[in-house]
Amino acid sequence: MTLKVVIADDEDLIRAGLRVIIDAEPGLRVVGEAADGAAVLPVVRRERPDVVLMDVRMPAVDGIQATRRLVALDDPPKVLVVTTFENDDHVYDALRAGASGFLLKRTRPDDLIQAIRLVAAGESLLFPAAIRALAGRGPRGHVPGIDRLTGREGDVLRLMTRGMSNTEIAAELVVSQETVKTHVGNVLAKLGARDRTQAVIAAYESGFVSPG
Repeated sequence: MTLKVVIADDEDLIRAGLRVIIDAEPGLRVVGEAADGAAVLPVVRRERPDVVLMDVRMPAVDGIQATRRLVALDDPPKVLVVTTFENDDHVYDALRAGASGFLLKRTRPDDLIQAIRLVAAGESLLFPAAIRALAGRGPRGHVPGIDRLTGREGDVLRLMTRGMSNTEIAAELVVSQETVKTHVGNVLAKLGARDRTQAVIAAYESGFVSPG
């Protein structure tokens, strides 16, 4: 199965470079491009990509608004933010809007390909230190469902904020991966989170874990 990718970036050179890297990889194919956030929605509706690489700083409609529109679709693609600066507040806002993770534009080609495959498979691409720093500047307030987590679900969520995979969480808690998968599913359901990234953001914004 070939994974379809759309690139949204206002710089022609960036789009061209990403296309070359992605199209050279077996099983991946760029099916469309957009030079701003307003143009990406019709491209996505037409091409039905699995993943959208989204720049956050674009004219007219920025990547945050574009991400919000994409995740509201009936069958939304995964959104992977590609940014110049990891401490950019726009990155955190895009994650809050529904992006599954972010990459720096200086990321190595192999890491870019791996990130696309991970996000397409339903994983989140989290960088714990960067998310923690960004979350420290984010809003605080009650998150519905956070007080309904069981003790073990809370343990799993705390480990998720550290960027741990299901395999790593299972080893840490000395339980099976299937058990962890069940707990993760329960956490997402109770928090109304689209994916692990949204659950981690909810953990910080509710004060369930501290960015410090």
